[in-house]
Amino acid sequence: MKLKFLFITLLFTALGFSQGNGTVKGTVTDKDMNNQTLPFASVTIKGSPIGTNTDENGSYSLKIPAGSHILVFGFLGYESVEVPITIKDGETKTINQALASTSVLLEDVVIEKTVSREKESALLLDQKNAVEIKQNIGAQEMARKGVSDVATAVSKTTGISKQEGSGSVYVRGLGDRYNLSTMNGLPLPSNNPSRKNIQLDIFSADIVEYIGIDKTYTPKNYGDFAGANIDIASKVYKGDGFFDISIGTGVNTNAVNQDKFYLQDGPSFTGFSNQKQPNNPLSGYNFTTNWNRETQVPVNSSISLKGGDSYDVGEEGRLNFFTVGSFDSEYGYREGVGRSNVTAQGIARKDLYSRFYTYATNTTLMGNVNYKINMNHSVKFNSVFINSTSQRMEEYDGIIDIYDNSPNGGGFIRRSTFDRTALYINQLLGNSRFTDQLDLDWGVSYNIVNNVIPDRMQNTLMPVDNNGDLTVKTVSDLANSDNHRYFQDLNENEAAANIFANYKFDKGTDDLYKGKISAGYSGRYKTVDFEATQYNFVLSPTLPQPVVERNDIDAYFNQANLDAGLFSIATFRGGLGSPNALRPQTYEGDQTIHAGLVSVEYSFIPQLTIIAGARVENIVQNIEWSTAVDPLGGEEKFNQTKFLPSLSAKYEINDKQNLKFAASKTYTLPQFKERAPFQYEEVLQIYVGNEFLYPSTNYNFDLKWEYFPDSNEIISATVFGKYIQDPINEVTIASATNDVSYVNTGDRATAIGGEVEMRKDIFNFKHGEDSMLNNALSFGANATYMKTTQDFSSEKVVNETDYTIFFTNDKGSLTGASDWLVNADVSYFYEFKKEKNLMATLAYNYYSDRLFAIGTNNTGDIVDKAVGTLDFIFKSDISKNLSVGLSLRNILDPKVERVQVLDKDLSTVDESEVNLLSYRKGMFAKLSVTYHF
Repeated sequence: MKLKFLFITLLFTALGFSQGNGTVKGTVTDKDMNNQTLPFASVTIKGSPIGTNTDENGSYSLKIPAGSHILVFGFLGYESVEVPITIKDGETKTINQALASTSVLLEDVVIEKTVSREKESALLLDQKNAVEIKQNIGAQEMARKGVSDVATAVSKTTGISKQEGSGSVYVRGLGDRYNLSTMNGLPLPSNNPSRKNIQLDIFSADIVEYIGIDKTYTPKNYGDFAGANIDIASKVYKGDGFFDISIGTGVNTNAVNQDKFYLQDGPSFTGFSNQKQPNNPLSGYNFTTNWNRETQVPVNSSISLKGGDSYDVGEEGRLNFFTVGSFDSEYGYREGVGRSNVTAQGIARKDLYSRFYTYATNTTLMGNVNYKINMNHSVKFNSVFINSTSQRMEEYDGIIDIYDNSPNGGGFIRRSTFDRTALYINQLLGNSRFTDQLDLDWGVSYNIVNNVIPDRMQNTLMPVDNNGDLTVKTVSDLANSDNHRYFQDLNENEAAANIFANYKFDKGTDDLYKGKISAGYSGRYKTVDFEATQYNFVLSPTLPQPVVERNDIDAYFNQANLDAGLFSIATFRGGLGSPNALRPQTYEGDQTIHAGLVSVEYSFIPQLTIIAGARVENIVQNIEWSTAVDPLGGEEKFNQTKFLPSLSAKYEINDKQNLKFAASKTYTLPQFKERAPFQYEEVLQIYVGNEFLYPSTNYNFDLKWEYFPDSNEIISATVFGKYIQDPINEVTIASATNDVSYVNTGDRATAIGGEVEMRKDIFNFKHGEDSMLNNALSFGANATYMKTTQDFSSEKVVNETDYTIFFTNDKGSLTGASDWLVNADVSYFYEFKKEKNLMATLAYNYYSDRLFAIGTNNTGDIVDKAVGTLDFIFKSDISKNLSVGLSLRNILDPKVERVQVLDKDLSTVDESEVNLLSYRKGMFAKLSVTYHF
């Protein structure tokens, strides 16, 4: 009997072998994303353990027994598809399959590897599987919330707010100096000499696949951050060929309500202009642009062209192309009080009413090529050019100086500024998988930034009779810089490289590796070259000055009046005949960072994974200068080595819940301009560098609980804390003009807080013919509460610098830190047909009062008051080819206010605070049309 059973077994085995195998291969695509390829989708034989996952380009190849089977295609958040197949021995069949999204529980599909994508569900899956504490916002969520740039995108995430009037962001109360900006993991240069990071609002949403926000440090990140590393992942297209064209127009309600809208002469509509300094600027009046303002039609416009395609190269290779070109312009207007230099008694030395006319442009060109050589090797080239500009005409009326210039009012200041940044980013990235255990990631970049402020103009007029008719004015002679033209040129070049090797070890019984060792090198080399020249129009102290009309400045500043001796032209080094008069103010610097890193990841039990790592960075920063503050020049150097340990841990409570922990040590570098004694004059404030500034050291910890009820849903709560040694702040120093500088203000600062986040489907069901159409209403909200404090030491500042500072208080909160940050949105999506739908989103953002500047010399703190904004976004696909969109931003049009707190024991006024700035931005409306070819 036993022999008979053995014979039957051998017979079936032989039949099985004689049956042979065939091969099925193909590509899985995303039906909802224009058939872009779908990486790491599962392809299995129904009822058997045979299966595989698609690679990063959505391709798969699977050997299966000859015969009839059912292929099952699946991916998290997508409807599974079953495809019958019959295959013969030795036969190869190609089956391509498109998957459509649906609402699928996280536990329904098990995927060992994920890839960051544009879709919210895929990014949530990546967040769920990661050991590190991660947060992302993808292109899909950005489109739903009507986000047009990166700065606005990150401000929609937990714990981050956008700084008013700039493209900078605060992360958990920590501003520009504590954050880091990268693209595809490689550092980005700054476009502003006063800033560490590039303004994130110059990056259009068109070029973004997703934005990764790491609020906790890992060794692969550069150590110069304590708030967040914000990484822009550039879009990579992997689907069928396409071409889109979008056009849009819009208005700002404040701008269109002006009888006339004004800007300066010189800059072009497109922003591609750079007014050069004239030849012989001191010997004659050789400026070709007018002082007088010009009228504009304040209608916003935009155009965008996008295209991409993919091609097979050989049996395993694939080449992907993507390119985008866009232009956006936006006008704005605001008006309100503008005060500064408020005394402890509540008296504003400058007490003005301001009007701001603004115009901004952004031109973006991006192209990338992604070449998958085979299943194990790929390389990508990414190139981005961005030309961003801002024009701002500021007009101020009132008291210029209550103790000197127009003390009874009637003073007038007009400043016209054109600021242009040209940014070139070039990156070469690669990935190689040598074995199942060993892979290599690498990247190199070379970036160029040119920031110019060409021909900034300022005029200052004062009443002829301060006690008479204040409308009769002449040119002010309070200071030589009251009337000037200013030229600034910043060039920054930076090369960077990353190379990381990952080795898996300790394979378990489930064929999965429990451990991974990562080691690598990061390096960056940056040079900075800054030049600035200001031509002051110095009035004659002996000749009587004529009456000047505020809107006809050119009638005064011209060759005839220069020849008549009414004024002369000079730089800070002197006028015509002075040696080196045309030598600009300069500072030059270089910074080199070399870093080695290692980390070990290990799963001690299936639920618990820990990553322990360390990074060693050597930082060398050199700077030389010759400025108006220090004409003879000087130099400063520092060379420091930082040891930066980190620890991350993840405990899987169950299939839907995680508990994560992170702790690390990082540092914060001062910037070149903060260390150079260069004086930058704004209308209401003067800033000057501090050569004695030095780095801060930061200690960070986070504890986070995550719950994923569904593929598009998350509920999380985080507790975080930071301890900062020798924090850097902007403070008012003791000087004749109450200059602001940068100093290490005390020994320590702390921040402790909590964050909560929730994304939830209110309802999500199918309807229509065959129940294949979506009808969904979703809700998202996040909130952050934090308490920050730092100590202030006047003695520390006096001992470490040449400055004298008397802090009004011994302690205070961190600058830029709001106690509360809140974001909320409601989105509705409805499909009429598969190619006809609508989507509507209402999004709200709020931050509470936050400290802008620290009080000194018995004056109180300067505080930005709470602001809440509301946006509405609507989009509809009218047909397969045509879409329309409408966005209404800043619907509530809240008042933006900055106040100075008063000490009631010293103040001579009844109010508890003095209003320094107060304005409304108006509502921004935009209508767009997109045609898909």
